Amino acid sequence: MKALLVVRSLFALVLLPGTVAGYIPWRILRASRPFALSDLSIGAFPAVCLGLLGLGVLLWCVWDFLAAGRGTLAPFDPPKFLVVRGLYRFTRNPMYNGVVAILLGEAWLFRSSAMLQYALIMFVIFHLMVVIYEEPALESRFRESYRAYRAKVPRWGFTVRRFADEKSEDGSQTADR
Repeated sequence: MKALLVVRSLFALVLLPGTVAGYIPWRILRASRPFALSDLSIGAFPAVCLGLLGLGVLLWCVWDFLAAGRGTLAPFDPPKFLVVRGLYRFTRNPMYNGVVAILLGEAWLFRSSAMLQYALIMFVIFHLMVVIYEEPALESRFRESYRAYRAKVPRWGFTVRRFADEKSEDGSQTADR
C-alpha cells in the first residue's frame, strides 16, 4: 500500500509541478528566444540557488504529504490528514511558495521577462485556487482543526512562531508526527 502511495506521489509531482515549473517554462523560453543557458556569471549563482531552494521546499512538502498526510499533492488524491508539520508550521502554502521560487529562479537565470510574467500569473492562479477551492475544502473536511491552524498560520509569507497543533473538539485528525 505504501509503495502505491509513493508511485502516486511521484506521478503527481511530475504531472503538476513538473508541468508548471518544467515543461511550460521550457516552452516559454523556446518561444521567446533561441533556447540557451545565459552566460554563466556571478548573477547565475543566486538564481540557481533560488530555484534549488524552491525545489527543496517542494520536495519536502511532497514528502510531508506522503509520510504524514497519507496522500499526494494532487487535488484528486489529497492527504487524508491535515498536514501541520515541517514547513506547514510556518506557512499554509509552502508548496506553492516553492514552485514560485523555482519559476523566479528560472526567470532570473535565463533573464526572461516572459518567465517573470509567467511566475506572476502562476502566483495569482495559486492564490485564486487556494481562496476559491482549497481553503473551503480543507475547512469542510477538517473543520475546527483547520480553523485553528488557519487562524495562526499565514496563507502567504512566514510566521516566526511555529504552529503547535492542539487537539480539536470535533475529533478530526492532523498529521503532526
